[in-house]
Amino acid sequence: MSLEFWVMYVVTVFLASIIPGPSMILALSHGMRFGAKKTMATALGNSAASFLQAVISIAGLGALLAASETAFMVVKYTGAAYLVWIGIKMIFSGEFKVNAQKSANGEIVSSQKLFMQGFWVAAGNPKAIVFFSALFPQFISVQYAGIQHFAMLLGLLTLIAFGCMMIYATGGEKVTGLIKESFAGRYMNKVLGTSFVGLGLGLACSRR
Repeated sequence: MSLEFWVMYVVTVFLASIIPGPSMILALSHGMRFGAKKTMATALGNSAASFLQAVISIAGLGALLAASETAFMVVKYTGAAYLVWIGIKMIFSGEFKVNAQKSANGEIVSSQKLFMQGFWVAAGNPKAIVFFSALFPQFISVQYAGIQHFAMLLGLLTLIAFGCMMIYATGGEKVTGLIKESFAGRYMNKVLGTSFVGLGLGLACSRR
């Protein structure tokens, strides 16, 4: 494969990944609350889910999901409910805290918990599998449909997903310097929580 081919693939995946959505908003909020370094766990969880979704698409199950109304709607509404649940927890979590190590109820915020949040937010978006099912045929041919080629496609996609999450996480960490001492900081959890609720409801109400 030529360099132009891989540049086109990287640009396509990056532009599709960097668009603000549930995963990127999660990275932004975790970056603001816990710092970019700790949010790496969130990004790893999200990237792991994206990798699995891409594998499912390459394996041909993406077409099955696209054809099955029931399967699609189950994943869709489960993901939407999870986003709404995260949003409600944030709304009632109290005052926004920067680089917090504990939640409002005193529970330690572990890297494992952040990993699982990142994983489930990505996994709860069935449109990602459908998107990958449409994406990969554009970059797979019979001549190059080998394990090494698939590994390159999946590896680059996973790295790009991780990188986009960290861009938002780093941006969130930088923003905290502007708001942590401001009046707006008191309401940041409510703003972020409302955003998650809106994203969840939007996903639930969106057409297939």
